[in-house]
Amino acid sequence: MTKLQKKAAEICDVLDTLYPEALCSLEYDKPYELMIATRLSAQCTDARVNIVTKDLFKQYPTLDSFADAELSALEQAVHPCGFYKAKAKSIKEMCQRVRDVYGGVVPDNMDDLLTLPGIGRKTANLLLGDVYGKPAVVTDTHCIRISGRLGLTKNHAPEQVEADLRKVLPPERSNRYCHQMVLFGRDVCTARNPKCAECPLKSFCTDPAFTKIAKKI
Repeated sequence: MTKLQKKAAEICDVLDTLYPEALCSLEYDKPYELMIATRLSAQCTDARVNIVTKDLFKQYPTLDSFADAELSALEQAVHPCGFYKAKAKSIKEMCQRVRDVYGGVVPDNMDDLLTLPGIGRKTANLLLGDVYGKPAVVTDTHCIRISGRLGLTKNHAPEQVEADLRKVLPPERSNRYCHQMVLFGRDVCTARNPKCAECPLKSFCTDPAFTKIAKKI
């Protein structure tokens, strides 16, 4: 185990005490519903997506109903999430492909997931981790920002951060770590004015901004 891997494991230990049951904040019952909700979450809050999908999944109760949906009606249904034309189009098309190519089952591997319209590595990793329980690294803004502050990556591009974290995080904890990052990023390590004085991970922090005030903590 390298020093960085040891550090990552210790960070995971702290996070497990803070957020032992960290889960995806998007609400869903079926795998394809998580796929749709994640598409809607692009540049939209999870809270708003959950409000929209509560009615959306009643209006379109099956994968087929999304695949066969009238596009204009689907656009109106997802309108509150923003970028509704692009999101509605990709949701309809991804559901058609899941039905017609994958027999109605959301794929369980990265290569096939990336063939679905509107699905990138972030969404694919979320599906692999939350639906199939596979090691996954969901590099959202919280994960990228905090992992950088903790010195687990020096990169900012999502794919590079994902690659860096896969090298240091225990595979069986990587998916949970990413969910914990979201909660920790909202509660403590915010983008602006992070609560450094009360941060339970301050001993691991390598952020220059934190170093300047470390003596005061």
